[in-house]
Amino acid sequence: MKIAIIGSGSAAFAAAIKAVEEGARVTLVEGGGLLGGTCVNIGCVPSKIMIRGAHIAYQQARHPFEGIALHRPRIDRAALVRQQQIRVAQLRRAKYETILESNPGITLVRGWARFANRNTLEVRHDDGSEQKLVADRILVATGARPAIPDIPGLDDTPYWTSTEALVAGQIPGHLVVIGASVVALELAQAFLRLGSRVTVLARSRLLSREDPAIGELLIKVFEDEGAQILLHTLPDLVEHDGSEFILSTKAGGIRCDRLLIATGRHPNTERLHLDRVGIETGHDGAIIVDDHLRTSQGEIYAAGDCTNLPQYVYVAAAAGSHSAINMTGGDAALDLATMPAVVFTDPAVATVGLSEQQAAAQGIDAESRTLGLENVPRALANFDTRGFIGLVAERESGRLIGARIVAPEAGEMIQTAAVAIRNRMTIQELAEQLFPYLTMVEGLKLCAQTFTRDVDQLSCCAG
Repeated sequence: MKIAIIGSGSAAFAAAIKAVEEGARVTLVEGGGLLGGTCVNIGCVPSKIMIRGAHIAYQQARHPFEGIALHRPRIDRAALVRQQQIRVAQLRRAKYETILESNPGITLVRGWARFANRNTLEVRHDDGSEQKLVADRILVATGARPAIPDIPGLDDTPYWTSTEALVAGQIPGHLVVIGASVVALELAQAFLRLGSRVTVLARSRLLSREDPAIGELLIKVFEDEGAQILLHTLPDLVEHDGSEFILSTKAGGIRCDRLLIATGRHPNTERLHLDRVGIETGHDGAIIVDDHLRTSQGEIYAAGDCTNLPQYVYVAAAAGSHSAINMTGGDAALDLATMPAVVFTDPAVATVGLSEQQAAAQGIDAESRTLGLENVPRALANFDTRGFIGLVAERESGRLIGARIVAPEAGEMIQTAAVAIRNRMTIQELAEQLFPYLTMVEGLKLCAQTFTRDVDQLSCCAG
């Protein structure tokens, strides 16, 4: 079987590797240059390196421990970027380039692909030449790019997206961030901790798809660290005078030396000529797929950020693997019911399953409990009680159906909740589990106990 895959990111490589294991021959078509897609090159990897470096700087200047002198570190941003990019290149080499070189079942073709018909791609190379690729199955895995809002004057200014911000060699004196979701908040806090003055402009509120309590807590955290947060505020006009940005807003004029646009990502589907083969897309161009990753044209599949699936690299990789199984005759459904999500702010925000409001919308009678981190012994020992743990259970059965965590280690904690939901554990069963003492994840046990007990009346080991 011949499979053609458009793209070379996480979804594409996961699909290619699995398809070869299933006996297929795979051709990857990559038009953008670097292998590996967004995550390793301009997304997850460099951003988490930057966030971790900023966290170290913050800890030196503002840790809570008496007897250890505080000091503001000198930041060499250029050196941080060099180290970051070396690690990016190492991971791209190890996880993409080497795999391609060592797997004879995968062939790379450089060029921009578009559909000629349902089983044929036309590939235009950089030198202007074209070739046709005929395949039994085709997978679209072209990813996404930063979405740019329609703000008068913006296109005529040297604004940043996350791509430019992550490799910027200098720390802005004043950075304005337009956006209030994952990328916006992660990078805003990182630059704040590296020494920038930061202003965040939000269309509505912070993390508007989450419980309002999460956004309210993050506002307090950011403002305590020195950021300015302006809710329900977007510029009416953006100008650049050669040295500064000038933003006109209802809150008044704002001047800054750098402007970061972080208002979501747009699927890369325009070049593909999807209309030629009748592939259905959403209003933003995202390819609509079912749980088997089939498009509206069943022999054509799609995976990753170019689809209507959640834009997380682990979802993309799982979708790629599942699509390969299905393209080679298998039957693999992608189940996202227990998909964890993490925002790498500090404290981090992690969620899985249903909120109480989402449960009600599905006709589920649910109840919830929220435990402040001042009730978690490890948080007290860390002298950092910013955040909370919230659990949602089906009222009649007691089955755990959702978790919301705001905590410094929320990303490490959430998978325990995801596994519990996946295995249909009840709140009582979670409360009876043995958790190691003086860990943050023990907070899940404590929160589960609040459904039936007063944790103030428990001994320190939460037995």
